[in-house]
Amino acid sequence: MRSAQKILADAAVIAVVGASRDPFKAAHRVPLEMQRHGWRIIPVNPTADELFGEPVYRSLADIPHPVDLVDVFRPADDAVEVVRQAVAIGAPAVWLQLGIVSPQARRIAEEAGIDYVEDRCLIVERAAAGLTRRS
Repeated sequence: MRSAQKILADAAVIAVVGASRDPFKAAHRVPLEMQRHGWRIIPVNPTADELFGEPVYRSLADIPHPVDLVDVFRPADDAVEVVRQAVAIGAPAVWLQLGIVSPQARRIAEEAGIDYVEDRCLIVERAAAGLTRRS
């Protein structure tokens, strides 16, 4: 299992499940900050059409290209199905944001052999490691 910071260092494309249009929510601020530091953000939200200058997909299965990391801004109960979908699309890692913990989602990820992080924030880990994808 890779560390949280290694997962971020290795990732270039992050699918964000539960990305929000509301600029006051972490589900908007966090992906926008990651995008500003050079990661490609693919928003997944059933009710939006465009976020962060990118088309929004209704589900992970609708994304037409590989993703390196699935970042989850959904309640723990929803995270189980999101992790199942991440496994189905072949994502190598799943990240549940700060405050989201799911033993069942962890078990699914571990059984599938994919990296799993929970209850941690992408931008905190990015800043702590001094990571950027900007050249």
